[in-house]
This record gives sequence, structure tokens and C-alpha cells, in this order.
Amino acid sequence: MVRAAERAGRTSVWLEGKARRGGRGSGQPSGLDRQRITEATVRLLDGEGLAGFSMRRLAAELNVTAMSVYWYVDTKDDLLELALDAAFGELVLPDPDADPDEDWRDQLRALAREYRTLLVRHPWLSPLAGTFLNIGPNSLSFSRAVQQVVRRTGLPVHGLTGAISAVFQFVYGYGTVEGHFIARCAAAGMTQDEYFRHAMSAATRAPEAAEVVQESAELMAARGGDTVQDMRERDFTFALELLVAGIEAMVARG
Repeated sequence: MVRAAERAGRTSVWLEGKARRGGRGSGQPSGLDRQRITEATVRLLDGEGLAGFSMRRLAAELNVTAMSVYWYVDTKDDLLELALDAAFGELVLPDPDADPDEDWRDQLRALAREYRTLLVRHPWLSPLAGTFLNIGPNSLSFSRAVQQVVRRTGLPVHGLTGAISAVFQFVYGYGTVEGHFIARCAAAGMTQDEYFRHAMSAATRAPEAAEVVQESAELMAARGGDTVQDMRERDFTFALELLVAGIEAMVARG
């Protein structure tokens, strides 16, 4: 009963006095530390996804027993939260204070592209980002950079969170769908273009879908692009420019 209550009240590995645990001592297994365990977790999630990840599988990857891992983390959730923040550490963030004359538009575009790339590189990241509080040091650095850039737009303070949501919820959704599509293509043993042609061909054979598919084909032909990646890049760039233009319009409106 106590254990169940503890799990129900769990907040974050970063708030429960566990984030600093690491190193050897008191009989802890040799050859392990929290960084090594976290790096192995990220590798496994990249290779096998959330569904294939387990403490037993991680222990096998590290060539230790599952109990050895528990010297450094209490639960699987702790590991997933640590892996999530480690992935956020891959982001290259602008420093608005280092170059105050740099255009906020360029910095916002750079942040959006970095975030999209991260979501595509690690398809398991998006569901975890909606599961945990995301208050690890790397996640907080990303949040701080976003806030600093959006503050420089000239929007009123009460509109800043709305602007952040508009841009980065868009990127989150776009990168999530893109990452899952790429993973689906790989699982099918096809390139993105091969899978796209296969899916479109199958959809046109469904009478109830044929009309919508035809309309979609016309839209995709109009936007141009020789490959799926080209089309996706055009869409992302145009959508991001729409959002930047929207911020500019709201600032001009006063």
C-alpha cells in the first residue's frame, strides 16, 4: 500500500533526491555509472522503441544483472526520464545574450528546426515529453532559450505563452508524425518514397477514399518537390514562415 501511494505521488526523478546518485560505493556494481546506463537506455530506445525497452533488456545490453541497474535508479520511469533529458542535451541552442543584435526570427527558426530534428531522430521522445514534467537541466535550458527568444519578438507578455505554443506545438506534431513515418518505412524495408507510392496506390483502390486521395495528390503536385523529403521540407518551411509572419502581424497590431 505504501509503495502504491509513492508511485501515485511520483513527480520527477529530478525532485526526489535521486538525480545525483552515481559512482561506486557501498557494494555498488563495478563498471557502471548513471551516465553509462542513460546512454545505453537511449541506444536501446532508438533501436527498439518504447515497446521493446525493459530493465531486463537494458541489463543484458550492459552485461550486468537487472538488480545492478537498480543501484542507480529506482524505477523504469526514472530511466526514461533521464533518457528524455539526455536527448534534449543534443540540441544546439542559440544564446540571445551573446549576440543581442541577432534577429529573433532567425533564432526562432533555428530552435524550431533543432526541435524537429530531435523528434525525428528519437521517435520515442514525443510520448515521453507528454508524460514527464521535463525539468531536467537540458529540458530547462531548451525552455529558457525558447522563452528568451520569444520575449524579443515584441509581443505583449500575456501573449508569449500563446506564441510559444503556436510554434512549438506545431513542431512537436510535425516532428512526431515525421519520425513515426520514417520508422514505419524502415520497418517495412522501404525508402520513404517507395512507401509513399505504395500507400497512395493502396488508398486509391478504396472507392470511399479515392476522391480525397485525388484532391490530396493535386495539392502535393502544386507544392512541388521530387521526393517525400523535399515535400516535407517545403511544408515545414512554409508553415514556420506563416507562424513567424503571424507573430509579426500581432506585434504590428499592438
